[in-house]
Amino acid sequence: MPAETLADQMKAGLDAPICLTWELTYACNLACVHCLSSSGRRDPRELTTAEARAVIDELRAMQVFYVNIGGGEPMIRQDFFELVEHATTSGVGVKFSTNGAFIDAAKARRLAAMDYLDIQLSLDGADKATNDAVRGAGSYATVRRAMDHLAAAGFGPFKISVVVTRHNVAQLDAFTALAAGYGAQLRITRLRPAGRGAETWHALHPTHEQQVQVYRWLLDHGESVLTGDSFFHLNALGDPLPGLNLCGAGRVVCLIDPVGDVYACPFVIHDEFRAGSVRDPGGFAAVWRTSELFRSLREPTNPGACASCGSYDACQGGCMAAKFFTGLPLDGPDPECVSGHGAPLVAAVAAGSAPRPSMDHSKPVPVTLGRRRPLALQG
Repeated sequence: MPAETLADQMKAGLDAPICLTWELTYACNLACVHCLSSSGRRDPRELTTAEARAVIDELRAMQVFYVNIGGGEPMIRQDFFELVEHATTSGVGVKFSTNGAFIDAAKARRLAAMDYLDIQLSLDGADKATNDAVRGAGSYATVRRAMDHLAAAGFGPFKISVVVTRHNVAQLDAFTALAAGYGAQLRITRLRPAGRGAETWHALHPTHEQQVQVYRWLLDHGESVLTGDSFFHLNALGDPLPGLNLCGAGRVVCLIDPVGDVYACPFVIHDEFRAGSVRDPGGFAAVWRTSELFRSLREPTNPGACASCGSYDACQGGCMAAKFFTGLPLDGPDPECVSGHGAPLVAAVAAGSAPRPSMDHSKPVPVTLGRRRPLALQG
């Protein structure tokens, strides 16, 4: 019998998540049109400082090595530094994503003095026009200023995190040069139709030709660029990209949202993928180890409609969240299937019938205006 591979072990689920995402708050000063969590307004039910500290203690007991902290904008929380310092001094490393608005010179020095901390600064355009059309007016200048503060404080190789859209695919080399100029590392991720992205995905997601362009670019640069295994659906084009080609939802990844609800994946904040709450008896550990949803996700997968495709072993059918929020069956092809099987199915989905995110914390007026801005970029 052949030895069990690492991928096989991960498909069956691990004792603790390798990559745990924790959205600390839905509050945000921006209104990005592709925001996965539809952030903007703080939820009054969000975890208290004491509850958040208790979650960190539980993660330490489970030997979780690090947690991805996000939002919203996590630095809006007044206890942000208290929680990060509690985690890092407890041996739980922190990687947090920020738009940079609250990183001034003093905070940059404080962050640079901390151990087991990594920072991802979100940027979606190598120039002001491209970035601000998605993330809001002034956001490009804000994040560049935060990068300058971190560089001046000697923080080290922070990450520049880019969501790939049809408007910035041609800027991948420019992003690489920008990161190199700061001694930073580039991280690119796939645009998902989740949160407010459900409304803008059709206008923003890369075309088939651009998907091929991204694939070829990653073959040339993938060893030095982080992807979070976002692009395994592109493996059907030929040689495999670096990383695992599997959906880790409920197996090696999950999400804790600001109110303590646990979801199978950071990209599927929807009741159908809610596994429990850290406020339930037994806390996060009980959700991870005993959730019926997680148990079902760890069972062997059925290729379904992709069974007859010779590329299934390479792409594993693609992204669960991308299918779900475009109205496709979970055992069907990825909506961006590079063999072309997904596009006609997406086109056939009746208007308004695709699932909607369970919650929306968008700020009513600014976000409505912001959602429409990228559509004007279409030619």
